[in-house]
Amino acid sequence: MNGSRHRLELASGFSFDYTNMMGAEMIREEDVEAFSPHIQAAADAVEKIRTEGIARNHMSKDGTPEAVYFPRLPYIKEGNPNSPDVIAALKAFGEDVRAHWDAVVYCGIGGSFLGGKVLFDCSESLYWPQKGSGKTPRIFFTGNNLDPEAISETEAAILRMAEAARTEKKRSLKVMLVPISKSGTTLEAMSSFLYFYKALHGSSVPVEVGVTVVSDRTLKECPLIKLAAQYDWPVFQVPHGVGGRFSVLSTPGLIVAAALGMDLDLLLKGAREMDEACRGSDVWNNPALLNATLKFLARRDHGCTIEVFMPYAMRLKALGEWYVQLLAESLGKRKDREGNTVFYGRTPVLAIGTTDMHSQTQLHQDGIRDKVVQFLFVENRIGKLSVHNPFPQLPALDGYEGLDIGSALRAAMEANEEALVSDHRMNALYVLPAMDEYYLGQLFYFLMLSIAYEGELADVDAFDQPGVEIYKRLMRKKL
Repeated sequence: MNGSRHRLELASGFSFDYTNMMGAEMIREEDVEAFSPHIQAAADAVEKIRTEGIARNHMSKDGTPEAVYFPRLPYIKEGNPNSPDVIAALKAFGEDVRAHWDAVVYCGIGGSFLGGKVLFDCSESLYWPQKGSGKTPRIFFTGNNLDPEAISETEAAILRMAEAARTEKKRSLKVMLVPISKSGTTLEAMSSFLYFYKALHGSSVPVEVGVTVVSDRTLKECPLIKLAAQYDWPVFQVPHGVGGRFSVLSTPGLIVAAALGMDLDLLLKGAREMDEACRGSDVWNNPALLNATLKFLARRDHGCTIEVFMPYAMRLKALGEWYVQLLAESLGKRKDREGNTVFYGRTPVLAIGTTDMHSQTQLHQDGIRDKVVQFLFVENRIGKLSVHNPFPQLPALDGYEGLDIGSALRAAMEANEEALVSDHRMNALYVLPAMDEYYLGQLFYFLMLSIAYEGELADVDAFDQPGVEIYKRLMRKKL
């Protein structure tokens, strides 16, 4: 608590302000207390996932029991998905591509794309702490859609680079392809990889092509693993027990972070310290458990079946897209664990502040009361910008003189909060003191753990995706 505010703030400075979720016409403290037995059961279930890697009744696609290991990702330890050897190999990969390769093309979709795109977008920000002046290869993402135009545009950009390397540097362009697919058969990722492998080898402009595979060595019939063995391509293992949407802190995400020169240890440290802060069943002192509980009660008792995720930073749009998948695939379930039809979940909607205050906020403020809004704000912005009015002859513009744009951004977000709560519309705020590897690790893990807790509160399997498998089967028949 902080005055009249309801806020949980960690030693790191990360805070979860849930003031605007609470109130007489919203969620009351007694509602949370009455839910205590379920909260305790959810906390116990997630602790079992942490210690034993077991989620109740969780099965793989083939109907066999499957482990859940995402809580082990923050801990670099022998036997964990991020073992010391894996982290060392990723760092070596990053050093190699930064020293010797001009471009890296990541071919992945869903969890094999979204997390890496968040890392890329954040690290490319002007506000990202610059550590040294090491060369970073040009990064491309493809395979995230069956879109011929997008593939052609990426190919054209690479060939322009190749022509420049030939004419200006008198050498071949060096391009590393990184297909990311656990099965080695993912339609979008593999179509993109095969296209670029063939096109770049057959290009009229000289291109040297390398391949690094991220897949599952244990799948004997995996095409990527067979090709890696035949052509001696390096392979990074997709960890077992870590679904794609939870994989950003494992090889599919870290192989992007490594190429960008990000501090992998710091990224995982942030996640690790968030995990340590989110232990136990005391809901008022466990931010991820409290976040999950309030959203569950908002849906159950107040009909909030839509969740708006609204970061106040353009660079965090990709984070919102990553979170949309995390929420939708994890909690959108027809059946509970006992097989009862429950149709659980919330529809996730991405909004960007202040952009979507001019497009979506009218609906948030006056539309159906079926939404909970989650704001995200980064507190410390390096390189503050002030506006100066070059047109003093127009008095209407006098108010812009000396305007601090960062302060205006904060004021806009606070106004949005206050407007919503004035009409008893629930919203909450996550605040990061800065944006770097440590706080990004904290945020990723906080959101993943919140989803895991809510799955237990709702008694749905947050780690499977049976609805996705239906369209995949139908699409395979059509192709």
